Amino acid sequence: MADRYLVPRRLDDPELIGFWTIDEFAGLLVPFAWGILSQHIIIGTGLSVMTWFALRKAKASGAGSKLVHAAYWYLPGSFLGLKATPPSHCRLLAG
Repeated sequence: MADRYLVPRRLDDPELIGFWTIDEFAGLLVPFAWGILSQHIIIGTGLSVMTWFALRKAKASGAGSKLVHAAYWYLPGSFLGLKATPPSHCRLLAG
């Protein structure tokens, strides 16, 4: 009876390309492509590894949410496209 249905073990896993998430793969791809195009493959590979390591550490410490909060606070309201929140320059709201 239990063999009839396939139940995934983890539903919240991110989409992977190889061993990396999409943002980590982009962080690997850009420096590596620069290294190939500029004929500095070893430097590009080293920058790719450092970028991947930095992205992994930043994601673990929650830097992504801090970046979104800073973007809301310092950038114009149209940047994030939020329509349900008040503008960040309004400090006192009547309510």
